[in-house]
Amino acid sequence: MKTFIFIAGLIISVFLYSCKEEDHGILPPIEGGGTIEVKDGRVTVNPAECLYALRNPMKGLREFFGPGYDKVRDEYPYPYGSIIKEYMQWNMLEDNANDGIDKIIAYSNHRWKGVEDINVKVIPRIYIVWMEPWHGGYAKNTYTNNPDDLNGWHWPSDIPGETYDEDDLNAPIIGGYCHPTFQERVKKLVEKAGLAWDNDPRVAYVEMGIIGEFGEHHDPDITTVWAPHDQPNHVENRTWLPGIEKVLGDAFTSAFKNKKVMVRYAYEFKDYEFGIYWDSWAIDEEKVRGYEEMKKLGDRWKTQPIGGEITWNWGSLYKFDSFEEVVADEKTRDLVVQQIRDLHCNHLGGITWADFNDPTFEPNAELLQKTMGYRFVLSNFSYPTNIKQNEPFKISFDVVNTGSSPFYYDWPVEIALLNAQTQEVVWSKTLQTPKTSQWMPGDNWDNSQKVYTQPAAINHIEEELTLDKKIDTGDYIISIAVLDPAGMLPSLRFAIQNYFEGGRHPMGHIGINTEPIYFEIPVSNFSDMRQDKTLKYKLQ
Repeated sequence: MKTFIFIAGLIISVFLYSCKEEDHGILPPIEGGGTIEVKDGRVTVNPAECLYALRNPMKGLREFFGPGYDKVRDEYPYPYGSIIKEYMQWNMLEDNANDGIDKIIAYSNHRWKGVEDINVKVIPRIYIVWMEPWHGGYAKNTYTNNPDDLNGWHWPSDIPGETYDEDDLNAPIIGGYCHPTFQERVKKLVEKAGLAWDNDPRVAYVEMGIIGEFGEHHDPDITTVWAPHDQPNHVENRTWLPGIEKVLGDAFTSAFKNKKVMVRYAYEFKDYEFGIYWDSWAIDEEKVRGYEEMKKLGDRWKTQPIGGEITWNWGSLYKFDSFEEVVADEKTRDLVVQQIRDLHCNHLGGITWADFNDPTFEPNAELLQKTMGYRFVLSNFSYPTNIKQNEPFKISFDVVNTGSSPFYYDWPVEIALLNAQTQEVVWSKTLQTPKTSQWMPGDNWDNSQKVYTQPAAINHIEEELTLDKKIDTGDYIISIAVLDPAGMLPSLRFAIQNYFEGGRHPMGHIGINTEPIYFEIPVSNFSDMRQDKTLKYKLQ
């Protein structure tokens, strides 16, 4: 007879069972609904899903902090946020054509200092004009001596700024975007930015930017597909820039082979495979121009991120004074969730000034975080009861994406053996077959039923591994983790309760050259993912 210890919550019961493995059967559920089965020399764990929202890389609620004037939150980790929008001024990255990529790297290092230590990544957007003078804009440092001031106009020194006729709306603008050298300079700038950022592990995605106020591709426009913002007719080299769509499309496609590029409007850049940053989610006035045009992109979301922000200070959302008020309104909140699910939204901003200590706001924020981006629920993790050095063994598991978007990069999945007492890694191996970018959510959202009518597929992973290292006979813990390639450290977490601080998900006990006394891990040994401040990545 063998002694089998089962732990459910904090209650420990002792069971006696037959030494025949096939008689072990299904054991009582782990607290929260998880189960474990030992049969025919294999252990199958069905972890309980964690029901709260997770802070995971490159998804969810996105922050923005104006450098030098917005107060960064005192608490870390940021509430759910793992990505920050960074507006990057052209003249701070490159002030003349002779500046090299070293200047872009130096300024990026200045602005993004320490993000790797808090497991945060950035979405840079190069821009020139914050607001045009005819919209009330003013020059940089008009009211401050902040060298990183985002306000104003940031033309490089070798491109003269804009000269325009306020009274004649049909007169072309002289200089600035319309300067004879501008488009060639854009090509060189984007090429340098690609060399600086395309392999930078701090960069999540890249927003194209450059043209228009805030780099949002309007005032002036990229094309004449849509009417101009300020007058009924388009004027070449005033309300739109002929040729700039191809210049930008070609330049960003060439410069960024690894990072996903996002553009402002879905009806432009039709000849390119870019993601979208729609900065007017849930605003009625933008439904046709934004939402309906994005729906026309079909399956673009499967390979390119869809994001943007909820801009609550204009249009149909003008009645709200804060992000908290927007999502507190039941009708508006339901519309936001519907659009997230319909368009497979990965991330949304607009929350920088939200009060996450407001108990009425927190559940709404959690709902949005769970809805946006990917959410990987792992089940049916199977492994042998014991293994030996240099003898192959099989592991398998299932993953379902209950979120709205994929994870857009293929990060390595690690299987590790941990010391059962210290939880330190004694052996690990990355799997060959998982493609995390292919773990798709469902599709065709039914908002009345709150389900995808095309459910998410079950991703079944099965691999044969070999313990290729001498490890002392004994009882260990087998774990799974998704690693950030920047340093190969655990980062992306599954939505399950089985979790140890540091990013690994313990599945159960496993023996080396021996049979463990028990296989399940006490629920009381699990850590709360929401409180884990240890995750980070490394710059390469």
